[in-house]
Amino acid sequence: MIAETLCSAVAAAGLGIAAVTAYRKRFLAATRIAAYSLVPLGLVMTGVVDWLADTALSPTAWAGFGVLGLSWVLFSTTRAVERRRGGTRKERKAARGTQQEAVAPAASAPSLGPAVRTPETRPAGKPRATESPAEDFSDIEAILKKHGI
Repeated sequence: MIAETLCSAVAAAGLGIAAVTAYRKRFLAATRIAAYSLVPLGLVMTGVVDWLADTALSPTAWAGFGVLGLSWVLFSTTRAVERRRGGTRKERKAARGTQQEAVAPAASAPSLGPAVRTPETRPAGKPRATESPAEDFSDIEAILKKHGI
């Protein structure tokens, strides 16, 4: 009973403030204030306030909110773990089956023997003085052919 009276008083005060604001020719602000002040009155008329008052004093309702919170925590945890792993077990299994081998797997393998300097393996930053620009393009062409481009 007190909650309904309080909500009605808040709504009446808000509508009064909205009227004063509209009198000052600030119609957009007055409309917004009126909308906010009608919310408590609407809650009283729909019975939400009675339901909240009954819920606030009910231990069963609080236990229900606790169960809902626990289920939300469990759901969020499983989603976070699933996102970290990359999907469900079925999705990971399907992804492993569709993985393809690299284009040139031997190209990324480290060499085990001593480094031998040949014209193909010389450092790129120090070109020879006798080289012509056409030889540089032949190296590039060889790399492109190797990759099928």
